[in-house]
Parts: sequence; structure tokens; C-alpha cells
Amino acid sequence: MSAMSIIYALLFYVATFIFVAGVGYKIYVFARTPQPLKIPTTPAPITYTGVALRMVREVTLFESLFKSNKWTWLFGWIFHLSLLLAFIRHLRYVLTPDNVLWPIINLELVQTAGKYAGYAMLLGLAGLLARRFVVDRVRYISSPSDYLMLLLLLTIAGSGLLMTFVSHVDIIALKGFVLGLLLFEWQLLPASPFLLIHLTLVALLMIIFPFSKLLHAPGVFFSPTRNQRDNPREQRHVAGWSAQIDNTKSADAG
Repeated sequence: MSAMSIIYALLFYVATFIFVAGVGYKIYVFARTPQPLKIPTTPAPITYTGVALRMVREVTLFESLFKSNKWTWLFGWIFHLSLLLAFIRHLRYVLTPDNVLWPIINLELVQTAGKYAGYAMLLGLAGLLARRFVVDRVRYISSPSDYLMLLLLLTIAGSGLLMTFVSHVDIIALKGFVLGLLLFEWQLLPASPFLLIHLTLVALLMIIFPFSKLLHAPGVFFSPTRNQRDNPREQRHVAGWSAQIDNTKSADAG
């Protein structure tokens, strides 16, 4: 076992812990944050089924973004779709042939789509980055972290493409290393410069994810403009702290 393999094994354990704990804590905070007002963006559904369908459209099709800005929607949707395809392709590194998903992720169509999704990812990210330079109102509200996050994702996608089409990596050894992390049986990591760059940036992304704007991924499910029914006349909306205050007053009066 080389020192480099040990360093990267420890790095990914730390990154995974920060990612899981950080995202889990943020979801806990989101879930406990009261919604003081009934503020669904209209036209809004009035039933729970309608809200569920709205959330599905929002998560899969980015419905509100499409209505807001077609170019931003196009580049954003391309990026997220290509990211999903690349993620599915990467599952082959963590699954074994006895897994029920193995036949699906090893379909030639799935692997080919995931293989070339990196180009689409670069296109989508380049469009989102150009938007922050070209559109005045977006450039005005953009912070350095916004640019750095896009550059980080661009570099991850670029290094992945270089490993796929330029400098090939020993896939068998890489899968052994990944499975070794999952089974706590560490294996040797291939000494490829592009692979080390790729893994370092992925670990960095995992570490900063819980503290970045990328938390819109779980956060969209807790947005009151999307997850509320439009029924303020039919049912009084009571915020979490209002119920607590009412209960306290009732107890004091008793």
C-alpha cells in the first residue's frame, strides 16, 4: 500500500463524513424552519397531489426556471441531465455483478450516453459561466464563490474527459480501490495525474457542498413557494412558533 493510496483513502473518508453530516444537518434545519406565511407562487395547486406533481415538474424539468429565463434553463438542464448520466455511468465503480442494477448500468446505451455526457456537461457549465459575465444583473449579484464553483465543476468534467479520451486509467485497479474503500479493505490507487486531479477536486466538492449554494438540491423540497397548497381561504395557516406560543399561553392560563 503506497502513501498516496492511504492519503486518498483518508481524504475520501473525511470528505464523505463532512458531506453526509453537513447535508443531513442542513436538511434537519430546513425541516424545522417554520413557514410563517402562505406564499405559494401562483398559479398554485390546491391539493397535495397537485403539490406533488408540481414538485416532480420542478425537480425534473425545472419548470419555474423555464418560465423565468429560457437560456438559463437550457444550460442548467443540459448540465443536470449530463451530470445524472455521468453519475449512472460511475455506478459501475461501486457495484458488483451480483447487484440488481448491474445489468442496467452496463447497457451499451447507458454507458455510451454517460461517456459522452462530459461534453454536454462542459457545454452547460460554460453557458452558465458565460451568463455570469454577459448578463449585467447576474454579474452584479455574482460573488467570487459563484465563479469558483463553476470553475471547479468545469475542471472535474474536463479531467474526467481527459481520462476517458486522452490518458486512459486502469479501470480494474480504480474499481478495486473504490470497492476497497466501501469494504474497508484498502487497495492500491492507480498513479495517474489526471485521476489524482479528478479525485482531489471531487473530494473538495464533497467537502464544500454542505456550505455552498449547491444545497438548492435538497433545499428545493423545502421551498414554501413550491411545497405549499394555495388554500389560505379554506384553511388558516399557522406557523410553527405560533402554535408553540398558543400552547404556552394555554398552559399558563390553566
